[in-house]
Formats: sequence, C-alpha cells, structure tokens
Amino acid sequence: MTGVPPTRIAQPKLEHFIRSVFVAAGLRDDLAADVAEVLIEADMMGHATHGVALVPMYLKSLESGGMAKDGEIEVLADMGACATWTCHRLPGATVLKRAMDLAIERAKTFGCSTVSITDSYHMGALAVYLVQATQQGMMAVLSSSTLSSNGVAPFGGTVGVMTPNPIAAGIPTSGDPILLDISASITTRNKSLQYAAAGQRFPGQWALDVDGNPSDDPNALLDGGTLLPIGGLDHGHKGYALGLMVEALTQGFSGIGRNDEQTGTYTTGFLQVFDPRAFAGKDAFTRTTDHLVKLCQNNHPRAGVDKVRVPGENALARRRAALKNGVDLSGQIMQGLAAAAEQTGVKLPDPVVQRLCDI
Repeated sequence: MTGVPPTRIAQPKLEHFIRSVFVAAGLRDDLAADVAEVLIEADMMGHATHGVALVPMYLKSLESGGMAKDGEIEVLADMGACATWTCHRLPGATVLKRAMDLAIERAKTFGCSTVSITDSYHMGALAVYLVQATQQGMMAVLSSSTLSSNGVAPFGGTVGVMTPNPIAAGIPTSGDPILLDISASITTRNKSLQYAAAGQRFPGQWALDVDGNPSDDPNALLDGGTLLPIGGLDHGHKGYALGLMVEALTQGFSGIGRNDEQTGTYTTGFLQVFDPRAFAGKDAFTRTTDHLVKLCQNNHPRAGVDKVRVPGENALARRRAALKNGVDLSGQIMQGLAAAAEQTGVKLPDPVVQRLCDI
C-alpha cells in the first residue's frame, strides 16, 4: 500500500477509530479505550514515535499474545504508601493510568506514594500520564525499562545491555506544568526505525555499529549495533549512569530484572507521586516553580533561538491546537492506519482537511 497522503483527523473521530480497531482485534473494550486515548495524546503532544504509529505493532502483539487481550492486575505487595504490581502483559496504557490514580489518591494520605510495576506491555510516551498528577497540584516522577530489549551499550562498551530507559516528571506550577520526558540514550529504537524507513541518516553519530565504530546510520541497529547513551562519545558516561539508575528503580523494586531473561515486550515501571501539601505546602511549591519558569522563559536567547522554553511548553501548545484543529498524521503513519483498517474491517475516519503544505 503506497501513496497515502498526510492527513488531519479530528481527535474524537480518531480516538473512536483506534478504539474500534483494537476491539475488533479482540482487546477488551475498556483496555482498548485506554490504549486509544494514550496513543492519541502522544501524537497531540508531538511524540509521534509513540503515538498511533504504534497501532500496527500493537495489533501484531495482540495476535501473537505479546499483549494480553483481557485480564487483571495482580497486587504482589501493598504497604499503603508503597505497592508492587504484576500486570500479566496488560496494555501499559491501562497499567499506568490505574497506577497514577492509585498513587495520587494515596499521596493525599501519605504525602508521597510509590507504585512498582512488572510484566506490563509497552507503556508508550511517559509524558502523557503526568498531567493526571499535575492537575491536582502534585508532582509525579515516572520511569520504565524493557527487559526483553537491550539496544543501548554501557558507556565504553559495544554490546547492548539496557533500553533507552525513559524518565519523566510532571512539575506543577500555577499555570501550565513543566513536563519532562527524556531517555538515557540519544534516541529510541522506534525513532531509529522511522529514520531507516524514510531512508534518512541520524543528524549525528548516535549509534555504534556491530564493530563498535561510531555511526550516523540507523540501519546499524538492525545489523547488531547499539544506541549511544545521552552525551554520546564525549559525555556518554552521564546517560549511562542515568540508565543504570532507571534499571535499578524499575527492576530492583519490582523484583524482576535482566537476569530473569524475559521475552516479548516485558516492561517494568516505577512511579512516585508527591503531594506538596505534605511538605512546605502547595503555595510554597508553586511560588518556587513559577519563579523558575519565569527565570527560564525571560532568559535572553542565544543567537538563532527565538525564545527560551521550559519542557512541555511546546507539547501542551501542540495538544491545544490538535484538540481544536485535529491531529496531524504523516503519510507513513496513515499507511499503517489504512492497513489496520483493512485488517480489522473498521472504516478510516474522514479527514478534517489535508494540510496545506501537502496539497
């Protein structure tokens, strides 16, 4: 299937379509609703690699049993402020939405709350979940790792050990929250595959080939190469250390690690939510964060930079625009959705309008 143009689709229609596709593929309706919501939120916030581009991969996982179509979360431990869950490969969207709900509620009682997660399916863009906490004036810190993948080598090494190991934080202010979502590697495998599919090279030497040579070729990953940690060849020890911390948080506390040799998309997570009211108070917290935002946004920009922004500023602006005007989807993403529609018999939604740059 070729020649599918970029398209803009209204968010409610797109969400109904994605949900219907997954229900048609056998995913329980409430789980399908969670997945559709989270994938589209990622697209609206600008995380296209973790948005509806993942629909074909998710459908294959449903077919193979890599993602559970039904089931429930099992509580392994619960001490009030701390809980540990095993999720039997349920969609990460459902797992993290429920974990965030629990952590927020318990933070109101304990001041801070932690949920450790094991055996989840893919969790998507972590930034999507943070607003659940910041809307209630709470700060959330969330990280994940995938035990069944190892595309990032330790700094100085050549053999993959870790995944990109994202860590995200939602920081409340009196206005829009600060939303950061970074990985311990320069880029992700999904983004690398998109570069390769488009016939593009990395903007820099982001990878090592199978022999350990620096490379800007995303295909190096398909031939046994690895991604470099944040900081690259010069300062990659920093990204390496961050990745190790995420591995310890997500695997050590959940009790399942790389020594357990898991297969499929086996994802672990670590979530903490903090209620400022249990510390110096909500007003004191936002007074500090508001000032930090002003110091950054009012900072004199260097040459070539329009303005200094804080993390999440662009993402939230994109989200508001998408809710108003529709979700922009590339031709490559639309090709995947068209194939999903054909596979499941669910009609693609009509576009709002084709983007002017593509007419």
